[in-house]
Amino acid sequence: MAYNQGYGQPGYGSQAGYGVQPQGGGLEMGHGPYPSIGAGGTVSPQVQQWFRAVDKDQSGYITASELKAALVNAQGQTFSETACNLMIGMFDKDRSGHINLEEFDKLYTYINQWLAVFKTYDTDQSGHIDEPELSKALTQMGFRFSPDFISFLIKRADSKEGKISVDQFIVLCVQIQRFTEAFRVRDTQQNGTVTIAFEDFLNVALSCSI
Repeated sequence: MAYNQGYGQPGYGSQAGYGVQPQGGGLEMGHGPYPSIGAGGTVSPQVQQWFRAVDKDQSGYITASELKAALVNAQGQTFSETACNLMIGMFDKDRSGHINLEEFDKLYTYINQWLAVFKTYDTDQSGHIDEPELSKALTQMGFRFSPDFISFLIKRADSKEGKISVDQFIVLCVQIQRFTEAFRVRDTQQNGTVTIAFEDFLNVALSCSI
């Protein structure tokens, strides 16, 4: 599994799809190589079919609520509202509050990348990542966090029994990535420390949080 500079970007795994069940309206996000962009740069028929399945009102756009109804984690629960709002917002380039087919195509690939990452570190295939597994995942991504901070991350995810699900994992990694990027911009000496004004600190905290 390759990572982009160790700052929380998912790599391109050889297996796509994990813990997403097509039960109760759930969307199965694929198996094997990503069938994203087809010949000639068009969106593949498979992704178009999934788009129509998620687009319940047939508006030609997908909202966070439609995405939430479609994505199911390994426990049979829909992805959290926070995760769905986050992912829609990342690919909603015109800030319309929904995504079109082309934007969904990118989101589809992105989700499958994270599912592959999650599966890599869910070593017991429980559908959850516990503290040791999360610590290993973040270390592999290039982060060096203390056990106490890993415990804090688990608790902050509002997890049950000290474990996080795949949607919680996605939200956590994206938030860490956002804060890391904001920190690196301000770490002009590249020594791991920054001096920051209170207003700038608030700007970073509010911008990077969900």
